[in-house]
Amino acid sequence: MSSSQSILLSPRPYAQFSGKLLLLPLLPSPKRLKPLPSEIWSEIVAYVLLSEGTPGIAATLLRICKGFTEIALPLVYAYVTLPTVASLERFHMRLHLAEQKWDSIRRIPYSTPGRWVQTLDLSKLTFTGQAQALQYDSILTKLFPLVPFLARLVMNPSFVLSRRAMESLGDRESVLNLRALEGISHDPGHMASWDQDPFIRLLRRCENLEELHVIGQGLDPTELEFTFPDNEDFPSESFQPLELSKLRTITLLSMHTSPLMMVLLFSELPSLRKLTLTPYDDIPYPSSLVSHFIVIHGENLRSLLLFTPKSWPTRLHPSPYTLLDTCPNLRHLSLEYPLPGLRFSGHRTLRILSIPRPDADFWKIIERLLPQLPHLCALRIRDVRWLRKGMNSIAQTAGIQGQMREWRKRLARKGIQLLDADWSDIKE
Repeated sequence: MSSSQSILLSPRPYAQFSGKLLLLPLLPSPKRLKPLPSEIWSEIVAYVLLSEGTPGIAATLLRICKGFTEIALPLVYAYVTLPTVASLERFHMRLHLAEQKWDSIRRIPYSTPGRWVQTLDLSKLTFTGQAQALQYDSILTKLFPLVPFLARLVMNPSFVLSRRAMESLGDRESVLNLRALEGISHDPGHMASWDQDPFIRLLRRCENLEELHVIGQGLDPTELEFTFPDNEDFPSESFQPLELSKLRTITLLSMHTSPLMMVLLFSELPSLRKLTLTPYDDIPYPSSLVSHFIVIHGENLRSLLLFTPKSWPTRLHPSPYTLLDTCPNLRHLSLEYPLPGLRFSGHRTLRILSIPRPDADFWKIIERLLPQLPHLCALRIRDVRWLRKGMNSIAQTAGIQGQMREWRKRLARKGIQLLDADWSDIKE
């Protein structure tokens, strides 16, 4: 040990025989920790951004040091959520100014931060009035070419994308990077031909699309008339099916028929596993395509969800009785009111059955079906939650809560769980 590193102990100042004692370390000096690779720091920062719900967590990470800024900045821009039109406009100006500083020396084809954006979530974005909606649409039209690696677009269903915005999204060379379209409001208008629909033209470019979530205008079938092109049988000789071999999830709500449904009906969807529809079984084909859609694409389905969005007035239509026969490989079936009296010869893959609320008449159907559903392990009440702990016994046994507790006892004898809307069992 060198003199500069020596530690000397001095006795008390008034000691009779003073001296100094050398203190020797009992443990070796700790080794300097090796710095973590940037890939590990990226995983840590990504976990913090996804797990922390604090709005200012991203700004905090960017202020720590220059090294953290270089790691965190691409991750902050990877998942963008914008709640207002003003924030969307500022975001577009940031990307637009960066695009003007194109790096001609290193020949980078796209500028940052535009090429960092992978998810654009506009589901919480609100607008007031037609003028602001037009401004919103104009900004999106100019924004889409600046985000070449956009993989997921989430829209607010109250907004309908214009033709020019869809063309801006679909005419990009990098449209093949798009994996998910959610919250898309589809209004076919008076177009009776599938080849006039701009949204169908967009889907023709999205060959790698995996998730599609479309919401119709919610009009009752008696209020909206739809006819096939030229009143001829479909598909015609000029029809070209969509090439969506990777599409796994489709959601078509409040839509009994449309050019989009018609094209999807006659297109090959080999990877389709999850389908969500609003039932219209009382309207025959071809006025309604919903039941026929289930028949055509039901062979490979693993999850079939029937759901009617809540509106005023809410019009509920019946569901097909033959769901389990047309979808033999289902593992999860979610029903809508009025609950159908399911009829089938036997189903050996269904594991989860969901209904909106307990229904005394439907319980009789369930009792009859249970022997034919040997692998059923859970019955989910979709629109009800268990009461929290601390509620008195009268509240626990009254109304729907009392029915659910009674159903839970009956199903427990057969080894079946009763789950609420949060997929949780009752906590005694």
